[in-house]
Amino acid sequence: MSAGLVTGLLSALLPTSPLAPLPSHLPDVATRLLSALSNAFVPSLGWALLHFVWQGALIGCATAVLLVALRNARPERRYAVACLALLLCFIWPAVNLVSMLLDDSGTAAARALPLASAPAAVLRDAVDVLAWLQQHLDWIVSAWATCAAAFGLRMALGLVWVGRASHVRAASAQSNEERVWQTKLARLATRCGIDRQVRLRIVDSLASPVTAGCWRPVVLVPAALVTGMPPQLLEALLAHELGHVRRHDYLVNLVQNVIEALLFYHPAVWWISRRIRQEREQIADDFAARRLGEPRRLAQALSELERLQFSGHHLAQAAAGGDLTARIRRLVRPDPQALDWRAAVPVLGLVLACAASAHALATRHVPALAPTAGITRPAIADFSSCTKPQYPQADIAAGHEGTVTVNFRVDVSGVVTESTILRSSGYASMDEAARGALHRCRFVPAMRDGKPVSSWQPVQYIWTLA
Repeated sequence: MSAGLVTGLLSALLPTSPLAPLPSHLPDVATRLLSALSNAFVPSLGWALLHFVWQGALIGCATAVLLVALRNARPERRYAVACLALLLCFIWPAVNLVSMLLDDSGTAAARALPLASAPAAVLRDAVDVLAWLQQHLDWIVSAWATCAAAFGLRMALGLVWVGRASHVRAASAQSNEERVWQTKLARLATRCGIDRQVRLRIVDSLASPVTAGCWRPVVLVPAALVTGMPPQLLEALLAHELGHVRRHDYLVNLVQNVIEALLFYHPAVWWISRRIRQEREQIADDFAARRLGEPRRLAQALSELERLQFSGHHLAQAAAGGDLTARIRRLVRPDPQALDWRAAVPVLGLVLACAASAHALATRHVPALAPTAGITRPAIADFSSCTKPQYPQADIAAGHEGTVTVNFRVDVSGVVTESTILRSSGYASMDEAARGALHRCRFVPAMRDGKPVSSWQPVQYIWTLA
């Protein structure tokens, strides 16, 4: 968005008259506001996306543990856990983004990025990685925005297709089969306790029945099922779809698609979302089985659907035989699920590989920070006493930016007694400003065996003009 466009919008929104002209300084204010927003938003968004890599992994692991513990509980409980986990995947980076934007909303200053205590050589490797990420945040955010837009476009095209397929037609334009099944669906909806009108449309290019819409729900039925499936079995599938209508599942699925589009790069998001859909289908199966009073009829309908999907050429691309087989087995023989430790082998192997890599890195170099050995709790900053290092005015005027990594020593009284520059920002004045801010900060000293000890800790300051 250009400054001229911003000025035009402000001119249209603010009341003007010959007696009250637009202030001459308003374009400069708009330009500075837009520049500050872009300079602060892109880095904050980039770091929020990068932080979600470990945040999403943590959420995914916790969700996996909870779902294993609830493997024999009602599917509604597992569904609630998975939905809360997916919502947390969105809320955590969003809160992180807002906090970083608020943190950068004041005067120009450096953003502190704490680093874990480690050997000096390992710290330099970590600093190099962080510095590379900081330099390429614009490209990272651009790539994310492009992919997210592509996923959003795909979702929008799907909504357009559903809207066209569920378009309201006059009664005279409906086929005889569609009118007959609309009447059956209305009676079945009444039996299921649904007092809203649920429309039915028969479409050709579809693999299985689909429910769309929330306030004006419509059930899309493949034409191949109407002609190739016994009516009593198709009625069982319609009862399953009415379960989705009763729970407004289409709305939840829309939220899922939005979160998938925004956080597409994390495997945990896709895994959690897939579990939500699996549990949702089980809930709808239970709803239909209770209303029909015949779980085996629904299982037979699913078996027939699986047969038609694999035998019909126009349905083969959307076949989901594996999921259908599991649902059929659950309806026919709902036995308790045993704990399968084989599923945890890949995760355990990944954890062991990461631990071995970390140990190799730690032992490959001689530790330069010996005073931190054996510390059970690192020094903790008293944030009420810490202030951001202020940008030197000369560096602001020259447009200098950079990243400085400082290693500092906290004594037993919580005072910073000395510090060294592990990596310079390239400008001595900015390096000294960061060191000066650290020396003014008070800490709760590190602990070893319950006693306060002096320790060395690193911190990284990112100088970015906003």
